[in-house]
Amino acid sequence: MTLNIVYTGTPCDGLFYYSYEYCSLLNEQGIDAQVVIINDNRYSRTTYIDAIRKKYIHCENIVFDYFPGSNDISLILGRSLLTLSWIFLRLYSDAQQRCLRELFLRRLISVYSENHPIEYDKALNYYRPKHVIDLCDREVYPNGRGNHFEKTVNFKIHKPIVRSAQFKYLFLGTSNRYYSTVNKIIHDYPDHGILAYNEDYINPNNNNIFVPVDNVMGLFDTYVYTKENFDPAPRFIQECKYFNKNMIYLRDKSIRDGGSVYWKRPIVDPDISPIITAMENLL
Repeated sequence: MTLNIVYTGTPCDGLFYYSYEYCSLLNEQGIDAQVVIINDNRYSRTTYIDAIRKKYIHCENIVFDYFPGSNDISLILGRSLLTLSWIFLRLYSDAQQRCLRELFLRRLISVYSENHPIEYDKALNYYRPKHVIDLCDREVYPNGRGNHFEKTVNFKIHKPIVRSAQFKYLFLGTSNRYYSTVNKIIHDYPDHGILAYNEDYINPNNNNIFVPVDNVMGLFDTYVYTKENFDPAPRFIQECKYFNKNMIYLRDKSIRDGGSVYWKRPIVDPDISPIITAMENLL
């Protein structure tokens, strides 16, 4: 039996890094786990591998377009990985579509999120997994479903940073929506860098830092958190706390989501016991 941690998103997303970090933790406990990437075809497989190599001390147990065995279990670190694969199914190759259907056909551990409350159920109805166990961060989703589980960063496998600041303020602009929010206020922060993909929506007059980036945590002094939408698990807040970076919480403080929760949470080691318990319940 293999635990397939399925990833269907872009190559420098927080869920991608969480997926790799939890895979490493499970491997350390003797569990046969691997990250299965069904890559967004706008990005090459090399881009995904480069993102891991730039951030971590190793790059292992990553496969693409993997067909699971009949006894395998699949894990998604956020429901959006199931939902978006269904919404954009037509953009995948025929082989990738078959992989997705096989990966989600039997036993699935799904970490609760509310990015797509209607579409998730439609995606679930399309893939029709025989057994689903939910895990949920109850502090972020008080009305969520599943045993309590918090996504935390596995700093043990991060490369050490080199403190070589190239600009004062860092912004996250890795989606059109994130970038649009940053673009409204960036004129107030001339000494900045914006993490982004090289897409049509970027403003070339800004200091855009295209991902994946070497030593990103060493390149700035202060992270400015600007997300306007619901944010389930903002790992960059954890990374800034761990590496003693300054942070500006530049958003509506009344928003109750992972941003407000992680802003207050201390840094703790990841707890994989909820995943192991869920696996045991599926065997």
